[in-house]
Amino acid sequence: MIRSLLLFCGSRAGHDPAHAALADGLGRLCARAGVTLVYGGGRVGLMGIAARACKAEGGRVIGIIPRLLMTTEVAQDGLDELHVVETLHERKALMHRLSDAIIALPGSIGTLDELFESLTWRELGIHDKPIWVLGGNGYWAPLEALLAHIGAAGFGPPHLARLAEPLDNLAALSEKLGETGPRNH
Repeated sequence: MIRSLLLFCGSRAGHDPAHAALADGLGRLCARAGVTLVYGGGRVGLMGIAARACKAEGGRVIGIIPRLLMTTEVAQDGLDELHVVETLHERKALMHRLSDAIIALPGSIGTLDELFESLTWRELGIHDKPIWVLGGNGYWAPLEALLAHIGAAGFGPPHLARLAEPLDNLAALSEKLGETGPRNH
């Protein structure tokens, strides 16, 4: 059972309004499913949209933010928990400890860094949490192609591209979370 979902996503909203709508929907879905949203702690971009949507729907949100990003990502207020850590490495380790599954929405190289570290840890057997990618208009198709290429070129196992499962929409995520309405934590 998934009780907490780790979200990696952009500290910007991007040009396509569908991405912001997706982040909002993800936050609301977590709240309805009784799944705690664990994320980077900022109030900017897709991450802030998802956190505020989850809280607006009555959900639980935990943020983890490095001290150095307190001014650029500006910590979201009103969270159930906000952990301020010293390094990005501490942030990722704590986010992983607090989550049962991982999802990435569109983002930039920070999102990719977090996602790739999660994929690496899964490939090495450090965790066996599901990892999903969700984004409209084929956002993750180049990543899927790259992972398949790495495996086909012999630099990774043949199953490398299957470490991150692409989801088509929020309904697919809802199925993965086993949404049955609010649950107690």
